[in-house]
Amino acid sequence: MDKVPTLKMGDTLILTIQVELHDKTAIRLQEDILERVYDTKPQGLVIDVSAVGVVDSFLGRMLSDTATMVRTMGVETVLVGIQPEIAITLQEMGLELKGGAFSP
Repeated sequence: MDKVPTLKMGDTLILTIQVELHDKTAIRLQEDILERVYDTKPQGLVIDVSAVGVVDSFLGRMLSDTATMVRTMGVETVLVGIQPEIAITLQEMGLELKGGAFSP
């Protein structure tokens, strides 16, 4: 998997997912996020999913779990760029972004 671009601006780490994520790549992404948060010690994490066209139950759970893990590390997470159909899917799956917030 190509590295997902990340940018640190002040105390915030910004990550843009620009590829479709399959199970293996999603797990690797989660590991990369946790490593990057550990290395850079940001106050906040912004995950941009505006280029993600499909969120299945695995990916939705992975995003929710990642936010929870990052929160355990003392970092708030905001998920931005959510397309309406993805918001509906997340709601229907009953997923919450624990330790963070969803943003359109």
